[in-house]
Amino acid sequence: MENRKKICCFTGHRKIDGETLQMLSILLDKALASLVSNGVTVFRTGGAMGFDTLAALKVIELRTKDQNIRLELFLPCREQANKWDKLSREYYEYILSKADSVTYVRENYQMGCMLERNRRMVDGSDFCIGYCTLEKGGSAYTLNYAKKHNVRVINLATMM
Repeated sequence: MENRKKICCFTGHRKIDGETLQMLSILLDKALASLVSNGVTVFRTGGAMGFDTLAALKVIELRTKDQNIRLELFLPCREQANKWDKLSREYYEYILSKADSVTYVRENYQMGCMLERNRRMVDGSDFCIGYCTLEKGGSAYTLNYAKKHNVRVINLATMM
């Protein structure tokens, strides 16, 4: 019998309007419940604003009900949130404090560190939950990378 932990990563847009955020929250709750009931216990997020933040907060909430749930952060660099607004930085610091592990792709920002972060999150994952409405950009790249590497993709944008 296989004991390997099942892993899900997240990718999605940074800017999400309030109405969409409410619907995404509901869809994400349902997707997470389904994955957890199917044995997924490790969740990876990139620590960005928007969808990554929503996903991390949902995993932290889930962990209050199930101590087996783990949150792993894959961050592009240490200064990722330096130029963010105060509220976004507060969420970021809260999520950092609740993470079970934090991996920095680079110490300092370098060209390509965001895409490298995305690939590292996908590598070893069984599932990738995304919110992507565009054909180009970081989230689209990550979902396509996941598909090419036989990771099951759930794009919540297709359910709205």
